Amino acid sequence: MTPLLHIASRSAWNRRGTLALVMLSIALATALLLGLERLRTDIRSSFSSAVSGTDLVVGARTGPVQLMLYAVFRVGGATNNIKMESVRAVSAHRAVAWVVPIALGDSHRGHPVLGTTAEYFSRFLYGDRQPLVVTQGRAFADTLDGLYEAVLGAEVADALGYTLGQRITLAHGLGGVNAGAPGELGAEHADKPFTVVGILARTGTPVDRTVHVSLQAIEAIHLDWAGGAPVPGMTIAPEFARKFDLEPQQVTAALVGLKSRAAVFNVQRFVNGYEAEPLLAVLPGVALDELWAAVGLGEKALLAISGLVALVSLASLVAVVLAGLNERRRELAVLRAVGAGPRHVLALLAAEGALVTLCGALLGAAAAAAAVLGAGPWVQQRFGITLAAGAPTPEQWGLFGAVVLAGMLASLVPGWRAYRLSLADGLSPRT
Repeated sequence: MTPLLHIASRSAWNRRGTLALVMLSIALATALLLGLERLRTDIRSSFSSAVSGTDLVVGARTGPVQLMLYAVFRVGGATNNIKMESVRAVSAHRAVAWVVPIALGDSHRGHPVLGTTAEYFSRFLYGDRQPLVVTQGRAFADTLDGLYEAVLGAEVADALGYTLGQRITLAHGLGGVNAGAPGELGAEHADKPFTVVGILARTGTPVDRTVHVSLQAIEAIHLDWAGGAPVPGMTIAPEFARKFDLEPQQVTAALVGLKSRAAVFNVQRFVNGYEAEPLLAVLPGVALDELWAAVGLGEKALLAISGLVALVSLASLVAVVLAGLNERRRELAVLRAVGAGPRHVLALLAAEGALVTLCGALLGAAAAAAAVLGAGPWVQQRFGITLAAGAPTPEQWGLFGAVVLAGMLASLVPGWRAYRLSLADGLSPRT
């Protein structure tokens, strides 16, 4: 077998120009397959690790997926707010250990602003139940003295170059991006600037691209606003805002932790049947399963397209080898004349195609790994998705093996054609 592999490699090298193009097409197809599989796996991992210590997410009655998207992933917007009285009623349930209300709707240079309580930094867990860590400074003080304090996610601080003590302002709505330099007081809430007092460690979750302030701060910056716009002729100074009652009357949603996971369905029924206002409680894992079910068809379609690209590449390999058979009839006839049997010719052509396929697949796997390493930081910054440059997953190994196996099977087609060539046909080729 070793002499055949040596002959196959030498024969392929003599036709390296044509076969290199085929190998490149196989490499691109393999890179596309493995890259999409890595992206699919890491997207699911990033979504699943975004919240791990919360048993229920409570919000206004809407779809479970929509509630999860805007409450946890900051995607989309809330159909309605919920009353703080309802949040207190949920908190008073005997099976509930803690409740952290959150308020969304403002932004800073395109990054969402989250209003919450100081308990958020100790209760919110991500990944494998990992807590948030303040790497610089501290969490905001949940008092009137710390009313205008902000804690930044790692991505916000890195992207905008913010440091402790930086003065920032918030914009009304989720689409606003300030036009000035970092820290310039030019936002819609420019009369009430905030001071950066803490920066969180990177988590690979939506927390990284979020600005965190207190619920009282959200109320303070909207004292002189009504209907989503400033009240004409009314301006309340930042210091004077502390004299108002800043306890929120409404919030966007609430994160709920239970004393025992066994009570999760009991609490869910309590929330969904709450009579004072229509509420919805969703289990994060169940909502994510619904999300994957919704996008599963798209994932399969992308993989199918990648598979078709790989089949086209393998078809080109078969076409190139078949097209070269007429030119190689004398070469094969000489091999037959020196003692090579038909099965040796079959093995030679199959080994040559398998060698080209294996080299192309290896090159594609290397290209996919390099793409993950190169694009990982950009994808993390742009979309908050962490691309893991680790060992291939079982699914990736399966796709790699499928490409190599398909290449070997495809190589049998020209091998079988050569197998049927007779010695006389090789020595006296038809013109």
